Amino acid sequence: MKTFSIGGVHPHDKKISAGCRIETLPTPKTVYISMSQHLGAPANCIVAAGDKVKAGQVIGEPAGFISAYVHSSVSGTVKSVGPRKDITGNPVTHVEIEVEGDEWAEGIDTSATLVTSIPEDTKFIVDRIKNNGVVGLGGATFPTNVKLCPPPGKKADILIINGAECEPYLTSDYRIMLEKSRQIIVGAALMKRVLDVQDVVVGIESNKPEAVTEMQKAIDELASVSADYKGIRIQVLKKKYPQGGEKQLIEAITRRQVKSMGLPIDVGAVVQNVATSLAVYDAVQKNRPLVDNTVTVTGDCFPKQSNLLVRVGTPISYIIDFLGGVPADAAKVISGGPMMGKAISNLDAATLKGTSSVLFLTEAQTKRKPESNCIRCAKCAEACPMGLEPFLLNKLARNGMMDELEKNAIQDCIECGCCLYTCPANIPLLDTIRVAKGEVIRIIRSRTAPKK
Repeated sequence: MKTFSIGGVHPHDKKISAGCRIETLPTPKTVYISMSQHLGAPANCIVAAGDKVKAGQVIGEPAGFISAYVHSSVSGTVKSVGPRKDITGNPVTHVEIEVEGDEWAEGIDTSATLVTSIPEDTKFIVDRIKNNGVVGLGGATFPTNVKLCPPPGKKADILIINGAECEPYLTSDYRIMLEKSRQIIVGAALMKRVLDVQDVVVGIESNKPEAVTEMQKAIDELASVSADYKGIRIQVLKKKYPQGGEKQLIEAITRRQVKSMGLPIDVGAVVQNVATSLAVYDAVQKNRPLVDNTVTVTGDCFPKQSNLLVRVGTPISYIIDFLGGVPADAAKVISGGPMMGKAISNLDAATLKGTSSVLFLTEAQTKRKPESNCIRCAKCAEACPMGLEPFLLNKLARNGMMDELEKNAIQDCIECGCCLYTCPANIPLLDTIRVAKGEVIRIIRSRTAPKK
């Protein structure tokens, strides 16, 4: 088993929803589809109130190179287009659609038939991925078609499929590896064809032996019928957080280290999440846009653990009500995991393409202890997977020393929370560093921005 060499922590797994098969959530009466659910520029809305739409129909077009198509996840009538609050309470343009039946746009294959033949035309594959709005589902929601087309002078020699799912509580990736393993491997083969690489590695942590078994079965079955699946293999990884971070996963599997402010392609690697690979399969083999995803609903205080297939744009409150409502002892609701997730301040906010979890935490799990003075124990530095010194960054940030923050590589922080997790003085290291990192990156970008 392999792992990354610098830092990391070992929070309890808490995979209490791992045994819950994926169930399809009934479609709500109304969905609210955001135009800002991918990294980069928000999509330009191309529908208006009164328009009739079908599931899978384009309702938002990319507004730039780093942007993505947005599709209706339902069929019905557009009721409004305008600002609506997201999970943090910020107003974002949404398309409100009143659901009427379940009619899909023409050319979309909604059958369960497995399609294994890999198209020869790589442009066809990339165009389908782009036109069907596929984005990275490991957290960043970067447009997948862009990631699969390295810039001139850059060439990938390895594709890594991320099945680590190292965040506590989350099990949606685990469930699709059990239930959709063959589709994931076909998706990997499609990306293998586009990148023209021979080496494809699926990284799975050792605490998911059933997923390792199912994914290996899928590889063996598909490789026995087509050479397109040769060169795809499983790498079992040691359980350590944040194993699923791009740079950590690359180092664990290849022993290559991405330099400061560098990208995976700089060391010849492309990393895609298992859920992204499944979305690629749907987009290319079925011409099916990314209009739903698997969401884990969990928490120690939540009585009905679930993994649900949810239409994009479904109100979070609808999901919660379907499962019995907010538990009486829940103090906080998180979108994502406890380490890197975001607190949901607005339960009426709608799900996005990248929504992976709704997590309920109690007051005992979320209440922070009083902050005390740093004792220079260096536990935060030992835990940092990027080799940074969070105690120093915290001090520099609180004193507004931007030049020194840049020199000490605050821009490389991946905001994993390992420093905060290990600090015995209960210093809100991540909070301070995250804000300062944003300011430093803004300063760095302003230097290279074209002058008007």
